[in-house]
Amino acid sequence: MPFITQEISDNEGLTEIYRLRYKVYVDEWRFEKPEKYPNGLEIDASDKSSIHFAAKDDNKRIIGTICLILNSTDGFPIEKHCHLNINRNELLGENLAEISMLTISKNYRRRAEDRYIYGPDEERRNLNNFDNYINYAPKKTHWRSEDIYKHDFLKKKRVLQERRKRPEIIVSIYKTIYRESKKRGITHWYAVMAKGLYILLMKLGINFQPIGDPVDYYGIRTPYLCDIKKIEHDVSVKNQKLYEEFTEEL
Repeated sequence: MPFITQEISDNEGLTEIYRLRYKVYVDEWRFEKPEKYPNGLEIDASDKSSIHFAAKDDNKRIIGTICLILNSTDGFPIEKHCHLNINRNELLGENLAEISMLTISKNYRRRAEDRYIYGPDEERRNLNNFDNYINYAPKKTHWRSEDIYKHDFLKKKRVLQERRKRPEIIVSIYKTIYRESKKRGITHWYAVMAKGLYILLMKLGINFQPIGDPVDYYGIRTPYLCDIKKIEHDVSVKNQKLYEEFTEEL
């Protein structure tokens, strides 16, 4: 199924984005308290300094979202919630942006994409103490019984089938973010993501470097930094077809 990904700035579209984020991050995964968002819209302080993008299906329904947080006097969320082991003075604020809030509708997520975005089974946690949900990740992980891997034939077959399929929504969203970043002169991306998404992007040639310890922030997440020039080189070498897709409209 083809997806169209575009910038969203109108009130109706933004409301649909915030509603989808609420459904996924509050209703489905319980990463936040429902009473924090009484209107059913997941909105945070960084949204006002963000560019929002949405992937739409052929019925023009928003089924995936992400935002690119630009430099502002409020700073970047990653710098507030993570201890970073980099020299921040070496990065120019106007050339830096943070990728945040990757969200895909449950109707369009495969099981593999649940692991990529929200964390592999052994890292996903059920956060019961919402008043203290941003903490450094403990060494002991928390398992849910329905997540325990069963080494049976059908499970292995399904995993192999999932690996053959390219995550088209994620590719489309990152392609749009890349093009927007090039237009704006952004040279580096921050991101806080699950290990599974980091590995998925790495397989595509989109390589992020870890810059801090994992934190308990919408699940177990690690802070990363990415040099866009390095992405261009790595993708052109690893996946020439994808590189041509990313750069064809620049």
